Amino acid sequence: MKRALLCFFALASCDGGRGTGGRDMDGVGVDMAKPPFDPNAACATATANAQVASRPVDIVWVIDNSSSMEPAITAVQQGLNAFSQLVASKMLDYRIVMLSLRSKSNPTMVGGDNRWGVCVPPPLAGGNDCENGPRFFHSSADIRSTQPLEQFLGTLGQTAGYAQGESRGGEPWQAFLRPAATKTIVVVTDDNSRFTASQFESFAGGKNPYNTSTLPAGILAASWNHLFDDYKFHGLYGWSSTTDPNAKCTFSGGTQPASSGPTYTALVQKTGGVRAKICDPPSSWTTFFDQVAQAVASGSKLACDVTIPTPPSGTLDPTAVNVTLATGTGSITIYKVANAAACGPFGGWFYDDDTNPTRLYLCPASCAEAQNQLAMPGGASLRVHFGCATAVQ
Repeated sequence: MKRALLCFFALASCDGGRGTGGRDMDGVGVDMAKPPFDPNAACATATANAQVASRPVDIVWVIDNSSSMEPAITAVQQGLNAFSQLVASKMLDYRIVMLSLRSKSNPTMVGGDNRWGVCVPPPLAGGNDCENGPRFFHSSADIRSTQPLEQFLGTLGQTAGYAQGESRGGEPWQAFLRPAATKTIVVVTDDNSRFTASQFESFAGGKNPYNTSTLPAGILAASWNHLFDDYKFHGLYGWSSTTDPNAKCTFSGGTQPASSGPTYTALVQKTGGVRAKICDPPSSWTTFFDQVAQAVASGSKLACDVTIPTPPSGTLDPTAVNVTLATGTGSITIYKVANAAACGPFGGWFYDDDTNPTRLYLCPASCAEAQNQLAMPGGASLRVHFGCATAVQ
């Protein structure tokens, strides 16, 4: 993870020069009709620094349990710990959910229908019997070859037909997700989804069009309270061509998977995800795991709420706080707005409590701009200045 260094400055006795807060930065936090806050104003003194981490990350793996999936399941079991360690090396607060039949060995058939189960070993798992751990939750759902997206939604919502103990169901796992975390979905299968990409995102909820079970609304529906906004979709499936989504890859023995997975291609391309071919030797999939981990890290978002540091001297005057975004080329004033509802195209910031504030929040537009600037060469810093009258939008 990148840790974004957010510098908080309390200033007094400077030269009174002008900042560059009025320069245009895609219109974010800039009101050209207002004079920018001057970080070199006479209200100036010492500094206090703080670090704000990126948002946590939740990663959901959905593994097809079909009899043809044994090589892929073996590779996932062998690679998932290295994957989680790579994510951890980025200093990210991560959690991993596994949607697939659980087995007790590595791997083994489950039941009498030639279904391959998944056993994730320690240290990601909580014990030697493929148990859950602090950062890992396994919902034992028998993922059917054409139904991963339906079963993702159904087990997430625990709707009729998908609750724990039902034929397509698994243990409830929604509570393991965190509202503030970014979301990554990884599907591993040699078939295609009968649920379309559009249905996965925008299904209205109700009877599953393909059976008698019930599904909740698609992941981007308002009823999920933005839980999956800006999610990324990655896949290990049967594609072959970068131009023809219906072209299937070929295994070394000359056979082909059941489908090229055009639905998964649509989701990978729509969300900017990464993918690998299930026909490639499992030994080559380490690169895919690495690419997904890198995508998780690069897609982590700044947590745009900040604990206000104690001023180096005196007490906090909430009417004398200003916020700027400092880059390699200047300083941009971010003006205060009344509350979250007052956020607009210019962005802004607001307190948790105007009378006795302890935190300040960036509006979405300003948060996105801070994220963009922090990711650029040379980075940027968000500066909170104490002492001068607050510049208000």
